[in-house]
Amino acid sequence: MATVKATYTGNLRTEATHLQSGTKLITDAPVDNQGKGEFFSPTDLVATSLGSCMITIMGIAAKTHGFNIDGASWTVTKIMADNPRRIGEIIVELTFPPNEYTDQQKRVIEHISRNCPVALSLHPDVKQTVRIDYL
Repeated sequence: MATVKATYTGNLRTEATHLQSGTKLITDAPVDNQGKGEFFSPTDLVATSLGSCMITIMGIAAKTHGFNIDGASWTVTKIMADNPRRIGEIIVELTFPPNEYTDQQKRVIEHISRNCPVALSLHPDVKQTVRIDYL
């Protein structure tokens, strides 16, 4: 069964609908590639997916192992490469709220940052840089 149904609406824009929830998502080509940059670009979504996947799996692990990461945040920086145009690097900077994380909990977090499903799905040529800050 399909997960998403999408339409090209013209002017380098798409509209996708998540079939289970009905949530809609619009993408635009970025300004540096003939677009308006008014919405996420497809490559922005790839970078965002990496950070979202990491934190989601970390949340599952925290729940399973009895610790809390509520309030954790992240930023992603996407660096494009040329010839061919593609994502060259994604930098994910994770910030965890004040908590007394044990060494074991930090190892779980750090392991997940390298092994979440999106991280493992990206082509090996896409450099993944992860920085973790425990406040």
